Amino acid sequence: MKRALYLAGAIVFALPLGFATVASAEMVKLQAELKGSSEVPPNTSSGSGKAEATYDTDTKVLTYTVSYAGLSGPALGAHFHGPSEPGKNAGIALPFKSAQSPIEGTATLTETQAADLLAGKWYANIHTAANPGGELRGQMAK
Repeated sequence: MKRALYLAGAIVFALPLGFATVASAEMVKLQAELKGSSEVPPNTSSGSGKAEATYDTDTKVLTYTVSYAGLSGPALGAHFHGPSEPGKNAGIALPFKSAQSPIEGTATLTETQAADLLAGKWYANIHTAANPGGELRGQMAK
């Protein structure tokens, strides 16, 4: 009988904790408009694109889709860069497996990567031969 009471007490105590964990999870939507004028330095590319992502605060998984059109030539590379404020350059934070539009993928982020992404310090960048530093760029924002 005591064993059953202890088990029941443990369940009653644990249930609210489990619900609190589930309730605190959040799906954060982020997006960016990709354009040549956002590059550093800016360029006159007639290309355009968009990056859309969802970050799950519980699993730490980022799911993203990046699409573009109208580049000066084939995309040679594509990545998320960071951490960086708009108007400044940064290293690669997350490489994409492909540079061909549409780019789709998932990645589990570290605490630091997630904090930088959610603070608006990551940008999507598409590189071409004519613009090796980046032809299209867009800062990720909620």
